[in-house]
Amino acid sequence: MITLETAPATAVPSLKLGLIGADIGPSRSPAMHMGEGRAQGLAIRYDLFDLTARHLSVADLPALLTEIEAAGYRGVNVTHPCKQAVIPLLDALSPEAEALGAVNTVLFENGRRIGNNTDWYGFSESFTRGLHGADLRHAVQLGAGGAGTAVAYALLKMGVETLTLIDAVPARAEAIATRYGALFGHGRIQAGIDAKAALAGATGLVNATPIGMAAHPGLPLDAALLRPDLWVAEIIYFPRETALLKAAQAMGCRTLDGTGMALYQAVQAFRLFTGREPEPARMLQTLQAVPAP
Repeated sequence: MITLETAPATAVPSLKLGLIGADIGPSRSPAMHMGEGRAQGLAIRYDLFDLTARHLSVADLPALLTEIEAAGYRGVNVTHPCKQAVIPLLDALSPEAEALGAVNTVLFENGRRIGNNTDWYGFSESFTRGLHGADLRHAVQLGAGGAGTAVAYALLKMGVETLTLIDAVPARAEAIATRYGALFGHGRIQAGIDAKAALAGATGLVNATPIGMAAHPGLPLDAALLRPDLWVAEIIYFPRETALLKAAQAMGCRTLDGTGMALYQAVQAFRLFTGREPEPARMLQTLQAVPAP
């Protein structure tokens, strides 16, 4: 349970949270956390520490984290490009953050900085709810960047028997395959190059690349490679219906958009920050009510 800021007994309990990253102005995190706080009688202040807006770089992260901690924040979410860079600045990692080698939530607790990762949980929870009963024999994942690292971990933890990772930078996919092969078994994950060959024997596809976002429109692969028996999942949540999902739906595939991952990573972070159980349906309403950037 957290220690709230000192206040008169009649005051609403309050705490300060934030998000560190670059170009994070459109983030829905402030609305979700502050909205759920209000619903639970908490006055949450959630600030954006945008490296771009502050003319800072990853090299400034140590000073920025010290500044935030000294200002009495309960914790911060962390996004690109700081998820790996923040690790040497922490005192402890959750087992999941250590396994992933990436942190997206930092708690300031009793003079210690504790790193967690809720991205993998966000994808796993969304997938379990949205694609219940999906065939997990062989999944192909496009993208092995920061988000892709968490998605690959979630897929293997959910029971995917074989996972093929394909990335524009093959070395990134190979690095994750080596890391998770040691953790889950080398026969369960492999780096690939040819999407057509990989999908020929696949049961599902995950897009963990930025292709499909408003700033990166288009398809991450040839739509002709899709088949009706494939399930197709996105991690992009704006737009909610990407070109890939539209093509997959037209083909008759079961599909999953990225809204659930965005929601449930925040749900888990709220638990960590507050020690309280959030209401996902209420947070989803807030997420969907925020105007598109």
